[in-house]
Amino acid sequence: AQLNLDLSVGTWAKYGLLAIFFLVVGLELKREFVCGELRKPAEAIVPMVAAVLGMAVPALVYVLVNDLGQGGDLRGWAIPAATDIAFALAVLAVIGSALPTALRAFLLTLAVVDDLLAILIIAVVFTDSLDFVALLVSFAIVGLYWFLQRRRIGSLWVYLPLWLLAWGFMHESGVHATIAGVAIGLATRANLDPGERESPAERFEHQIRPVSAGVAVPLFALFAAGVTISAGKLAQVFSEPVGLGIVLGLVLGKIIGITLGTYLAVRYTRATLAQGLAWSDVVGVSALAGIGFTVSLLIASLAFEGDPAVEELAKTAVLVASVIAAVVASALLSRRNAKYKRLRRNNAGQIPGTVMEDPRRP
Repeated sequence: AQLNLDLSVGTWAKYGLLAIFFLVVGLELKREFVCGELRKPAEAIVPMVAAVLGMAVPALVYVLVNDLGQGGDLRGWAIPAATDIAFALAVLAVIGSALPTALRAFLLTLAVVDDLLAILIIAVVFTDSLDFVALLVSFAIVGLYWFLQRRRIGSLWVYLPLWLLAWGFMHESGVHATIAGVAIGLATRANLDPGERESPAERFEHQIRPVSAGVAVPLFALFAAGVTISAGKLAQVFSEPVGLGIVLGLVLGKIIGITLGTYLAVRYTRATLAQGLAWSDVVGVSALAGIGFTVSLLIASLAFEGDPAVEELAKTAVLVASVIAAVVASALLSRRNAKYKRLRRNNAGQIPGTVMEDPRRP
């Protein structure tokens, strides 16, 4: 196996910059598995089931629209399945200062499971050819990183060359290179040693997240979106099956899928809604999960690679759907936020926390 990374700027943005975003996702996944909501699946069963149906129903909506409509294209079925955790949490933080902490925990668990399933889709569906030697080399480097983590080597600068090599060989293997970021995140130690204030997973996440949110994601969006919004393109989004399937999938499919998944988990298992969480809150969060953006843009570029006109339509639809989802969720959750503020004033000290708190901390 050898590295051949003579790539265009746009390809570096899609495969390189977004690997930083997925590294943060991997670190967050590891923390959730070790010390977060996913540590005890019995406690996370409701948002986990909600996440599965929250991906399946939007994909089904897209397939139905494109299968029934003339000019449909089923290649984009996975586009409306994804949720952008960063943007969803950002909107929630802005509009939900008085919402229960359980609401943020529900959204975080939901989005983490959504990210994990989206990663599997990217790895399995969008891998055309496979170089097993390069893939084994990439995982061997990740294994070396895992070993060094267990030897308590803590410097980020020691690990950067290993991360770059793992990414490079993953790219050469034919598997989407962002998977290397997830693998590295999952290989990072997340448990605390005696006297340790934060684990490597938490420390690296704090160091890398500003680069991801402030540099990698905006630059990726700049290169990946590459669309201009006009009245004609907006009309095309709502008239072409590809665009309409994405919009309906993200806006309606997410609400139906997540709400239905939550209901089924509560109705047919011993699980219950978290204390302080109402069904109106679940509907608001399900609307918020319709913000696809980063991952949906990536899947759109992969699904319609080599078909620029359809790819541009799909990306325009993702942007339109994400804006609509954010507006709908803001309207729903703002009403809930106002109600919780009134309850807080009338029953001081009885409302359990706000969304600005981290539910994983005591």
